[in-house]
Amino acid sequence: MSDSDHGRRTIRDVAKAAGVSISTASNALNGTGRTNAETREKVKRIADELGFRPNALARGLLTKRSHAIGMLTNDTYGRLTLPMAAGVSEILVDHGVSLFLCATNNDPRLAKLHLDALLDRQVDGIIFTATRIDLEPPPELLKLRIPVIYAFAQGPADSVSFHPDDAQGARIAVQHLQALGRSRILHITGEQNYLAARLRADAYRELVGSSGQVMFGEWSEEWGHSAIDEVYSQSGPKPDAIFCGSDEIARGVIDALRDRGISIPDDVAVVGFDNWEVVSKQTRPPLTTIDMELKELGHRAGLAILGLSRGEKLEPGVERLPCGLVVRGSA
Repeated sequence: MSDSDHGRRTIRDVAKAAGVSISTASNALNGTGRTNAETREKVKRIADELGFRPNALARGLLTKRSHAIGMLTNDTYGRLTLPMAAGVSEILVDHGVSLFLCATNNDPRLAKLHLDALLDRQVDGIIFTATRIDLEPPPELLKLRIPVIYAFAQGPADSVSFHPDDAQGARIAVQHLQALGRSRILHITGEQNYLAARLRADAYRELVGSSGQVMFGEWSEEWGHSAIDEVYSQSGPKPDAIFCGSDEIARGVIDALRDRGISIPDDVAVVGFDNWEVVSKQTRPPLTTIDMELKELGHRAGLAILGLSRGEKLEPGVERLPCGLVVRGSA
């Protein structure tokens, strides 16, 4: 019994079982050299039967690639990043590439530590993602010699970036409410210093005109609740529909309306933004909302980083991916 019977199988075991030389077995498994299709398939089948796993470091030395991608994020809770990471992984796994996800918690020191670790691992590229599309990345990213893709984050002018189309998402939300016959549509949203909030507010104003009102505040249920208190403490016509800048704001809005005995959607229809299902499905009634299609955004970022890591040229700029409307019970 050989030493390899007691532990990890080696390329020598595969070559012996296939009746080929070690170099032929290596070429067949790595897709290098001149090996006919029949031999390649035979070697791969025997490697699978033996449970042989190629040494990633040795493979990287042969191909000059680590077959790994880093994903750096400031999203501590993963609400935005995890759906994107799932989309990236679905693309990478089909190409034998691993994804390393690192959260910085908005700590520059931790961001540098993670980045150094990814570079030590010799990743083939990095995807930077964040909790807002206008967040500037760690300055160290701008100096790297490996490809960097920006997803739901701001990159330099010569980079490739992917964002949800916030303006288009706002338009389909407002158009849905207008199609329901609602004419007094109020927009309650988050902080005005967020680019996404301004893009959505501008698109809302384009559709509702001078009759529209935008209320900026925090990205929280508490703000949604207090905004309704403010609206109903004033005289004048009340809204028959409310477009909210996030699902959390929408849940606060709905709770505040119900506290006042206002029926949803009969008296006031409500649409959120995010399709954060932990919130949107548990709201009563379940929340009609805009889905930013984060998994698809991850797919696109994954394809882009794969292409760049293989030396392909991509057109720089921001690509905005369309959002979708998820209709539930609130509108």
